[in-house]
Amino acid sequence: MHGRVTTTLLLFMILSSFGITAPAAEDKPKFNDYVLDYETPADPGLQTNLAAIDAALRAKYEMTTEQTAVGLLDLNTLRIAMIHPDRMEYAASVPKVGILLAYFQLHPVAATNLSSQTRHELGLMAKASDNEMATKFSKELGLKQIQEVLNAQHFYDTNHGGGIWVGKHYGRSDERIGDPLHNFSHGATVRQLLRYFLLLEQGRLVSPAASKTMREIFASPDIPHDDIKFVRGLAGREVQIIRKWGSYEDWLHDSAVITGPGRHYILVALTHHPKGDDYLVELARAVDELMIAPQ
Repeated sequence: MHGRVTTTLLLFMILSSFGITAPAAEDKPKFNDYVLDYETPADPGLQTNLAAIDAALRAKYEMTTEQTAVGLLDLNTLRIAMIHPDRMEYAASVPKVGILLAYFQLHPVAATNLSSQTRHELGLMAKASDNEMATKFSKELGLKQIQEVLNAQHFYDTNHGGGIWVGKHYGRSDERIGDPLHNFSHGATVRQLLRYFLLLEQGRLVSPAASKTMREIFASPDIPHDDIKFVRGLAGREVQIIRKWGSYEDWLHDSAVITGPGRHYILVALTHHPKGDDYLVELARAVDELMIAPQ
């Protein structure tokens, strides 16, 4: 309880210093009709709040604005805020979400007829970030075919900074396809990760049945969460989390759907700094406090 009070007080101090109050609720499109694209406007109040949290944490950990990119989508009110949403980053294991998507796109029968072994192996890839399982499926599907699925569903766009890119297996392999804009082997943007999890929650990723099964795979109750990043930040809170994290050297990221009493939201953060994990832990706490504050 003491930690919760301290975090709440910290958030209040951060927002008060910027003269910020919680925005009033506004009429929004219905959840299933909501579309996140390159024209989607940010909610002014939420944008200011998120920017204040990011600025305070960057100051604490001596990070520049070039070292964090963040997105927050409140699924209850359909308010969105993003910082550097289309700046593509080397994304480590986060693009494994693209392998999962391509598997169900290229195996439509799997949505309702998936063996327990394959379900478990996909869970190891998606939840435990198992490189061996990721390589097994990326080799089975083919890198070009995976990216074709992502491109066809507009998760990568050369006219808007890039997006989700899977150009290398996660095990030993000489095969490598760099993305056209940055030559990343694995890349992602905040906007496209928000959009991925939004479509998953709406049941619009491949199909309603496929979305349901993919969500179950991300949840995989038989596979424990890695206690790092957002999961560590939200420890002890009454929330359910499905997420995909990534770590390689100083590229430290997390992306998640967080659900709990009074809140349902998507949080994505990509960092490139040795203190990135500490930033992600505190970001998750501060944003969760923001999401349970009266709107």
